Amino acid sequence: MTTPRLELISHHLCPYVQRAAIVLAEKGVPVVRTVIDLANKPDWFLAISPTGKVPVLKVGDSDVLFESSVIAEYVDEISPGSLHPADPLAKAKARAWMEFGSVILSDIAGLYGAADSVGFEARRAALRERFERLEAEVVGPYFAGADFSMVDAVFGPVFRYFDTIEPAAAVFVLDGLPKVAAWRAALAVRPSVRDAVTPDYPSRLLDFLRGRKSHLSRMIADAGL
Repeated sequence: MTTPRLELISHHLCPYVQRAAIVLAEKGVPVVRTVIDLANKPDWFLAISPTGKVPVLKVGDSDVLFESSVIAEYVDEISPGSLHPADPLAKAKARAWMEFGSVILSDIAGLYGAADSVGFEARRAALRERFERLEAEVVGPYFAGADFSMVDAVFGPVFRYFDTIEPAAAVFVLDGLPKVAAWRAALAVRPSVRDAVTPDYPSRLLDFLRGRKSHLSRMIADAGL
């Protein structure tokens, strides 16, 4: 099967773009990445993205896919092997945990957008509960064991947020969860996860967080960063 030319329309910080990029790298599928400014979306992008969001995958000359989970599933299906388990029930459960990862991403957005300490602490507590739930599910070294899977592709970008937020604002949501910590460490050194962002990702994320005018923004400022 000949793989058509693929172009991944991206943004430097988007975790959903990272998810798609990780799957593309894991499956060894060649792709061209085009980065756009979401604050000034080009007309050509708005013409092909029904939601106005990234990622968008251009397939060949005329076809377009949107939504990261759809893109990831397509890439998995057009390339040898699979990042999903073969058993239908196990595959369905993996997809459910992928959705759980998306819920966590929404909670993280709530954390960095919280206007005051009350809202911030509520979001931090909610995140802690989510990761405690994961602690009971992780097999190790990856989510379901020795093999990297679609679930891992979802959580690589999740943990990356904390790589920047923890040292900047002492927000330690993941302390005391050894299996989650080991999983996080395994993902951090995985080439597909590591290379899903540019080297300046941490500074770009800090700039973004400073500009939110949120409780976390003030914590970062108080830390002198």
